[in-house]
Amino acid sequence: MARLKLPEPFTRSLRKGRRVVIYVALALLTVATVSLVVSSGHWLRARRIDLTADKLYTLSPGTLKIVDGLQRPLRLTLYFSEHATRDLPKLRSYEQRVRDILQEIAARSHGRVQLSVIDPVPYSDDEASAEGAGLAPANGGSNGERVFFGLAGGAFPAGVEGEAAENVAPERSLAIPFFDPARESFLEYDIAKLLYELNQGSKPRIGVISSLPVEGNPVLGQQPWVALQQLDQLFDVKALDPGNLKQVGADIRVLLLIHPKNLPDDALYAIDQYVLRGGHLVVFVDPDAELDDTPGDPATGALPDHSSDLPRLFAAWGVRYDPHEVVLDRSHALSVELGGNSVSHPAMLWLDAQQLNHDDVVTASLQRLDLSSAGHFDLAPNAVARLVPLLQSSADAEAVPVQRVQQAGDNPSLLLQDYKPDNVNYVFAARLRGGFASAFPERARQPGHLARSAPGDEVILVADTDLLSDRLWVEPQTVLGQTMMRPFANNGDFLGNLVDNLSGSSALLSIRGRSTSQRPFTRVDALRSVADQKFLQKEQELERELAETRQRLEELQPGKGGTNAGNVGAEQRQEIEQFRQRQLAINKELRDVQHQLNAEIDALGARLKVINIVLVPALVALLGLLYGWRRARRNRRRR
Repeated sequence: MARLKLPEPFTRSLRKGRRVVIYVALALLTVATVSLVVSSGHWLRARRIDLTADKLYTLSPGTLKIVDGLQRPLRLTLYFSEHATRDLPKLRSYEQRVRDILQEIAARSHGRVQLSVIDPVPYSDDEASAEGAGLAPANGGSNGERVFFGLAGGAFPAGVEGEAAENVAPERSLAIPFFDPARESFLEYDIAKLLYELNQGSKPRIGVISSLPVEGNPVLGQQPWVALQQLDQLFDVKALDPGNLKQVGADIRVLLLIHPKNLPDDALYAIDQYVLRGGHLVVFVDPDAELDDTPGDPATGALPDHSSDLPRLFAAWGVRYDPHEVVLDRSHALSVELGGNSVSHPAMLWLDAQQLNHDDVVTASLQRLDLSSAGHFDLAPNAVARLVPLLQSSADAEAVPVQRVQQAGDNPSLLLQDYKPDNVNYVFAARLRGGFASAFPERARQPGHLARSAPGDEVILVADTDLLSDRLWVEPQTVLGQTMMRPFANNGDFLGNLVDNLSGSSALLSIRGRSTSQRPFTRVDALRSVADQKFLQKEQELERELAETRQRLEELQPGKGGTNAGNVGAEQRQEIEQFRQRQLAINKELRDVQHQLNAEIDALGARLKVINIVLVPALVALLGLLYGWRRARRNRRRR
């Protein structure tokens, strides 16, 4: 069948028209692609996909609940010194992590959270604004510049949003002074806590029941304990009278029970029901409270009873606590001054970071706590709750009767006689988590009685009250004629963190520590471990032989080890030369062993370089050539 051949001018015109159509289509496709990218940046902002192994950028349910429950518009300002951190790549990487989670929160808030990022350059209004917001700059930036890396937040009245908020002062302002990379695992908690506190209209109310003079005595000129003074700055602290206590009000966000002694049954029942309603309770008990002024019995010679206990509640919760037992720990004994001499007191302890729970937000940032004659907690065999330690002793600790500590008096060295470590890490403070049963089943018929709590409730237990007293963590210091209390331990921070943590909502309490964004080289670590096991023994043998060779050379050297220069014969000189050669050979073998330790790691690095630099580009090029060849072949067939 014959083909119809079109005239050449018509063919050229047709080809030209096709080119125009292709160019127009490409132009329209380009415009559509750019428009899609720009528009998707807005409507896809809340539709992200977290592909990290530990879901680092996925907000936890507790954070989502707090963000979704915001009642007032919030404005967050992230201050980060871009120029001052140009030589600090780790801090810049962490800033991106912080910014990402803040953007995720802002996207989730549906406009209730407005986020802005500011670089407070030196001597600018932004720098003054950052300092005025409560941010704490760090030294060590490029050219000695100060580094700002914190978050300022402001809460505005309902209905004041967007540009209108620029001209209105916030009703409440709070800040995270500095984002410490060491607290990265608690980053989400710190930000969620800031949002929660900004959303609150007033200070949380804290109830205090205590048989100790924690509030001081104005008649005697005694000031409240410093720990309680600090608490009063952040919370509405209210003292409760246990003698008249029938019910703990719903307005009490946290109840502090400090050294409870001889509480009436009605008060115990009120505390019991408060816990079962989901109330947040912190119990401080002590086998020997140093500020308890209960006298002894002179007639019988009995020592004073300075202990406190909650036997009925502890039994119902499945907690074991002996009010007549004190934990000694000679590895963490405080040095005290007695009779002009410094002596170690194994019943007075200092706990460093090794004895604190790094995975709990309350203790993660603390460095030191001081305790005195502290008791310990454990779980009863029938307990259904879980004990999560916050403070522990070392394994070099021993539990002894409280009478032994009291009898030691001014001679604490007596406590070290016949010292026998129990090889147990005794728990000084812990979270008790789980469902709690009522300690008063006989009152089941009373209106509103609760028999059990929710499964996720918790109580904080601390087996020492002395840690709250001033003498264990602050000392007076005169500055410009003013007496100030200078802390030397974190006891006050411990109490503040406890109350701060518990005063939040259940959503805030549910936010746990997360993984960090720093990913370890697990394959390299495994190779290094295998290499260490493989070559360490050989290296130690060579080190011992080298030490022996050097010692022998020292003995054979003229003038050393009893050998005189004139008495050195040819055989001895030959022996010295042999030892020197052996020393050189051993040094060479050590270098070879140390090189072999890294040989497999270097080989892994070389393989990765070959894969990334050669193999992958070659594979991409090969696929491109194959695609081009197939396309050219297909075009030739069409012709």
